[in-house]
Amino acid sequence: MAKSAPQRLRIPGIGVDTGVMALGLAADGTVRVPPIKAHSPAGWYDGSPTPGETGPSVLLGHVTVGAYGDGVFRHLDRMRPGDRVAVTRADGSTATFAVDRVQTVAKSRFPTEEVYGNVDHPALRLITCGGTRISDGGGYPDNVIVYASLVGGS
Repeated sequence: MAKSAPQRLRIPGIGVDTGVMALGLAADGTVRVPPIKAHSPAGWYDGSPTPGETGPSVLLGHVTVGAYGDGVFRHLDRMRPGDRVAVTRADGSTATFAVDRVQTVAKSRFPTEEVYGNVDHPALRLITCGGTRISDGGGYPDNVIVYASLVGGS
């Protein structure tokens, strides 16, 4: 598919239907995350390919949003191989992906190359926090990563 920024993300199997905002890099070189506020959308790392282009398109979302409760990716760890993910793009087309696998990994062992490295097909990476929440605002020790491949475009 031609380059076109993502506008909306739908994951019927876990009840996600959200807008998508663009995210750049923070001063320390890490990918920014969506704001921690009520109804915070998913975010697309604009340094990655757009969904449907060759390569891994990376979308991030919160599992929780502080005092506001559940985040948009609260149930990302429930996804299974074969589940569908649809991304509506700015040009009006929809890129549809099927989940290949779901991985939970310690943040200290984040698989940077596997997530952001080049692949020879249109791919999608969905990322959120995971594991048991650390008390006193310590966040989460893990990341949940969904790997998916393009199965259709319209």
